[in-house]
Amino acid sequence: MFSERELKGLDRGYFNIIMANDYDLTLMSKNTGHYWYLHNPEYPEEGTVIIFHRHNGQLPYHLHSKSSTLSQAVKQIKAHDAFQLNGRRPVRR
Repeated sequence: MFSERELKGLDRGYFNIIMANDYDLTLMSKNTGHYWYLHNPEYPEEGTVIIFHRHNGQLPYHLHSKSSTLSQAVKQIKAHDAFQLNGRRPVRR
C-alpha cells in the first residue's frame, strides 16, 4: 500500500498526478509526456510496485518493470525519461 507520506512526497514539478489511491497511482511525466501506472498489490510481499508505461494517452500500457518501493519506482521513471531525452541512448553518469 502507498502511504500518505509517500504520495505527498511525489515531485509535482516533475509529474502531473492523474490518479492516486492506496494501491494505484497514475502519473504523467512533464518532461516526456509519458504515462506511468504504478500498482502496489502487496503480493508476493509488502512493498512490491509493478510499473506499467505508455508513450501517450492513446496507446495501451505495457509492463515496464518492478520495484520494491515507490521512491525506487520514481528513480526508474526519471532514468527512463533521461534515456528518452538523450535520443534513446544510455545516459552516462
